[in-house]
Amino acid sequence: MTNTTHRRVDWVRLIWLALLGLPAAPAAALDLALPLSARMTAETSTGAGSYRLPTGPWRDGGLPSLRIEGPISRQAWRLDGQSATTQQIMARLRDQITAAGYEIALDCAARLCGGFDFRFNTEVLPGPEMYVDLTDFRFLSARAPGGDSISLLVSRSSAAGFIQIIRAGESVAPLEVTPSAPPLQTDESEALSAQLEREGHVVLRDLLFPSGVAELGSGPVASLDALAVYLQTHPTTRIAFVGHTDATGSLEANVALSRRRAQSAVTYLRTRHDIPAARINAEGVGYLSPLSTNLTEEGRLLNRRIEAVLIPGE
Repeated sequence: MTNTTHRRVDWVRLIWLALLGLPAAPAAALDLALPLSARMTAETSTGAGSYRLPTGPWRDGGLPSLRIEGPISRQAWRLDGQSATTQQIMARLRDQITAAGYEIALDCAARLCGGFDFRFNTEVLPGPEMYVDLTDFRFLSARAPGGDSISLLVSRSSAAGFIQIIRAGESVAPLEVTPSAPPLQTDESEALSAQLEREGHVVLRDLLFPSGVAELGSGPVASLDALAVYLQTHPTTRIAFVGHTDATGSLEANVALSRRRAQSAVTYLRTRHDIPAARINAEGVGYLSPLSTNLTEEGRLLNRRIEAVLIPGE
């Protein structure tokens, strides 16, 4: 039976120490507070389970892995308040993990991991809690002398960083802490606004959908939060959200689905930020404006999206 909890844990304190470049104490003594900018978006734990720990990149039609039995902890974290690259985030985490006595089994970046094949043959928590850019992700797996294992998957959207942590072994009990450090500053909102004004539209890359799904989920959406700020500071502008789908199914069904996706963005801004209905609207074009090929799963995933189109004031 799986138990879902909402506690910040020792390994996430390790992440914060790493992002700050501070020295880490041994794993058992990690008891520092977390920044408010690091938000756990998903966590599940099992007292007895199994996890296929990747130990090599995808090759010859398969993914080398080691089956780990025992307690399993799975977490997704979102870093809205920082702009470090995936390489920078992973490099600092790697240093802390090796300092804690873990031996690296696999350390790779997107294409060298196996790209699409690696991403879809290793365990990834569902979106929007976890997001993976297929062209910009990094993966690391490691084992401690006592047999405990950890894997890290790091990626970014246009508005946030994402970290998935899966731990397996006898020493995975979470530790509750109090968040107190101030959030880091970032110009992500300004970058999204600048692209919107420069190009007239922007793909909301933290809003990719599973096939047939139109709902956003329960957590905050950084790109929509940034657009809310833009609308609040530019009172004469409007935004049209345009939903898109892959090419699976009929055009009529996909146009309806894409419109529901766009409407979910409108509903988010109206309910969370009180943006007037007259300033935001939803349209759907189904599969008529693909961003990538519909002949691969990777391309279809990229096509299931929402774009924001800037409409100047009259």
